Amino acid sequence: MKAVLYEQFCETPKIVTLTDPTPEPHGIVTKVEATGVCRSDWHGWMGHDPDIELPHVPGHELAGVVAAVGKDVRNWKIGDRVTVPFICGCGACPDCHSGNQQVCSHQEQPGFTHWGSFAEYVAIHQADLNVIALPEDMSFATAASLGCRFATSFRAVVDQGKTSAGQWLAVHGCGGVGLSAVMIANAVGANVIAVDIDDKKLALAKEMGAVAAINSTSVADVTEAVMDISKGGVHVSLDALGNPVTCFNSIQNLRRRGKHVQVGLMLADHATPSVPMAKIIGQELEILGSHGMQAHRYDAMLAMVQSGKLDPARLVGKEISLAEAPEALTTMDSFQSIGATVVTRF
Repeated sequence: MKAVLYEQFCETPKIVTLTDPTPEPHGIVTKVEATGVCRSDWHGWMGHDPDIELPHVPGHELAGVVAAVGKDVRNWKIGDRVTVPFICGCGACPDCHSGNQQVCSHQEQPGFTHWGSFAEYVAIHQADLNVIALPEDMSFATAASLGCRFATSFRAVVDQGKTSAGQWLAVHGCGGVGLSAVMIANAVGANVIAVDIDDKKLALAKEMGAVAAINSTSVADVTEAVMDISKGGVHVSLDALGNPVTCFNSIQNLRRRGKHVQVGLMLADHATPSVPMAKIIGQELEILGSHGMQAHRYDAMLAMVQSGKLDPARLVGKEISLAEAPEALTTMDSFQSIGATVVTRF
């Protein structure tokens, strides 16, 4: 198979030919029809993820068709249209038994713990637990954007933030995760304030339903601006970027007993950000993480997509070839496209 491979962190990946994967007894092999280029892949390429062993094939936002099935798999057959969360549970640990595969103690992650979807084929573990059927009318490019940024945002807004109609919600960072969160929060009836440094992304956030947009380079104090618009602070706030500044602002702009949800990864030099602890204690704020979403929760998200309440296709930006993936990956920190960049040509 053709694949993107890097042999050293921070070195330009190459297009190479590798042996096709074979399914484990409990797994499948998926023929990749689309795979997103995500900031998490960039973190991996930079060497920020201890799970990655070199040489490595990145990629974890994927959709495709079942190409091979392990002997113990019961729910899937060759030709099925599928996607998968970026975290695959083991099915045997206490976290999986409680339904929380997104924090599985023995999780597998394509593109991190094993070779991923920047390739023509990718192996998926514990298929009966982790694989999700795709609606026939959903494009592979749209489906590829669900597994990380959209599903993670859905869990952050709905399950972790418990956002409800009429509440104020702030989204700090309007990349793929942030724009997904804007759309989802609007769909559940929240009043969304979008914060970013790019006017084009803020304009798209308003198209997704944000009632207000703040360019953080144009105001003296982001948190004061958010609190003024929301008349005292937001009920829920997301750091969708993963930066010490956006993390601090997301906590600082909460009203009393508000919830901060950390969605953007904070690794390497950003792993231990400063937080306004006096406010967290005195105002009884909640600080929550959001790390993917379980396969069994996809039904709720997909139901909202099929009913028209959510339209993730609007968040797909540039479609590229596998040959263009190395440049798209290595330039992520200096250039963020509008919408999700998705590999659709192999």
